[in-house]
Amino acid sequence: MRLDFGIPDDIPDARRERDSERRPSEASRTPRSVPALPPTPLELRREIMREQAAHKRPLDIPKSTRQRGPDCPRPERKREFSPERQREVHPRIRRDRLPPLHLGLQLRPEEMKLLSEVGRFRVVTVRDLSETVYRGEKGQLTRDLQFLRDKGLVSIDFVNARRDGRLQKVERIEVVTLTRTGRALVRHRGELRPDQEVYAGLVKRREVEHDSQIYRAYLKEAGRIKQLGGRNPRIALDFELKAKVQRAIYHERKANPERDLKDIRQEVADEMNLPMVDGQIQIPDARIVYELDQGARTAFSDIEVATAAYRPGHLRAKAQAGFRIYASARDRSRLSAQIEGEHHTLDYILDL
Repeated sequence: MRLDFGIPDDIPDARRERDSERRPSEASRTPRSVPALPPTPLELRREIMREQAAHKRPLDIPKSTRQRGPDCPRPERKREFSPERQREVHPRIRRDRLPPLHLGLQLRPEEMKLLSEVGRFRVVTVRDLSETVYRGEKGQLTRDLQFLRDKGLVSIDFVNARRDGRLQKVERIEVVTLTRTGRALVRHRGELRPDQEVYAGLVKRREVEHDSQIYRAYLKEAGRIKQLGGRNPRIALDFELKAKVQRAIYHERKANPERDLKDIRQEVADEMNLPMVDGQIQIPDARIVYELDQGARTAFSDIEVATAAYRPGHLRAKAQAGFRIYASARDRSRLSAQIEGEHHTLDYILDL
């Protein structure tokens, strides 16, 4: 059964028209304006960095942000490895800056001699300075050391002497070293040879006793050189000799990587007049280079300070190298007990 209430058929169409009048068309829609959010601190920081980079010169911009185009190739830099060039640009020499207060500093001859001797050998005991530079005047030496330390030119330290295991009181050794200001002052005064290296500061405290005996061995050897007519000595410590040897080996291996290392060592040893023993370059504790015949020719003497810590093989290699070996009476007695059956080696050891 169909119920008909008399509803006209066009009602849905009329409703559709009314709805279309109420809703705007797609073309007439306008987007709503959304309020902009404030920038975050990170966005502000990035914007500031972009503005700063835009106003910087190309050399001021960090390397990571610079881009080198194909029309601007990187220039080739030539590096010189000559010893003269390295001495000019060496960073340790550049760091030496003598304060204006020390430019006009008045020093006594003994004070300047003290600075020069300590600078040549890096570390010297107060006892040796008293016996050599001050001729036993301990009071004057104490006053001069106090003055030089107050001016920041020297440093005074106490180190323990080596012990042989016996129950005895620990011996304390008073040593003197230069500060960087003291080293700069010695170089500024120019009383040493231009090619003389000047050292400052302690390196290894355990080896201070051994290193301080090099100065005493030099005094013994300098007397013999003076009798031969030698003059104007220059001291090259093992620090300087080792650096030259390692630098020469490195450059040769870099230039000829396929070359045998043994041949390179032999060539470097021949150039530097250093002996080879069992395939190893023997380097002395110090080399004394001096002039003969009023500068017409030069000669050198290699000295070594032996201690009780030297093993028999080490001592034997130094003797075969032809070094002038010195040892104190205490170290000599201990060495004689360690090298049983090789007492002939003691014949090469001189007394300090």
